[in-house]
Amino acid sequence: MRCSAQQADVVTVAWHAEDCVVPAGDGAKKTRVYLGCDGVMVPIVTEAEKIKRREKAKARRRRCGKKCKPLPPRKQGSDLPWKEFKVAFFYSEEGKHQHVAFTHGNHVAAGQLLRREANRLRFARADERIGLVDGAPWIREQVELHFAELDALGLDFYHLSENVHRARRAVFGEESPEGHTWAGELMHLFKHEGYVAAWQRLVQWRAALKGANCRKAADRLLTYVAERREMIRYPAFREKGWQIGSGPTESQCKLCTKRLKGHGRRWDQGNATAVAALDALDRNGQWSQLWPNARYTPT
Repeated sequence: MRCSAQQADVVTVAWHAEDCVVPAGDGAKKTRVYLGCDGVMVPIVTEAEKIKRREKAKARRRRCGKKCKPLPPRKQGSDLPWKEFKVAFFYSEEGKHQHVAFTHGNHVAAGQLLRREANRLRFARADERIGLVDGAPWIREQVELHFAELDALGLDFYHLSENVHRARRAVFGEESPEGHTWAGELMHLFKHEGYVAAWQRLVQWRAALKGANCRKAADRLLTYVAERREMIRYPAFREKGWQIGSGPTESQCKLCTKRLKGHGRRWDQGNATAVAALDALDRNGQWSQLWPNARYTPT
């Protein structure tokens, strides 16, 4: 119900881009909205589990000894116990305004979801429109396809740091002070001087390495960084007062799946989407539109 109402724009959004005001200097003001997207894993009922449940239901009926109505047609189960769902997220600078949507569709569906929700929020009317993502190829592809109005698409600083430290552990070892110093200096270059200075440091570091495993780890990092060159713009982001981390999106991904990942819980894909959508309805400030007289039970 909520998903179809959202698609038909029956449930209106609680805010628009014009509400996301930030200081612009000299007493002036402007609007700024961030876009985020990520994939999250959800436990899904497999085909084997569906068959097992159906056999147990038939066995209970036989033991009962009474004539029962035929069981409804069995739904198709998943081929894998975990499936990746997609989260689309929009938020203001201080996080006061947030809007999240959820789909079990593929990357194409995620791109369409992002575009639909952006239109509802009047994203294109913001003075500054920034994307912050983890750099996954499918996210970059969909954002570039659907958001010509985006001012900039940035790589989450934490995800870059994760890849740098992965290379550090492979080359220097977990506890090496030299390795920690190297990683700290490299991240400082990325953050304060930008891609070119950090890339030059990486190339020099790679040239001095010995050993196949060390060179392989270095090449993996160089490839990761080179493929995301246009997204590594931290000095420019910081100069404009823009965020460089996708922490708000990561938090929303955890919130969207918190109820779905309870102990022993497994879901049909459509049901998981519906439950996550109901949860998002409350956090988006849209709950009262569908249930204006709902009362919360004190806990």
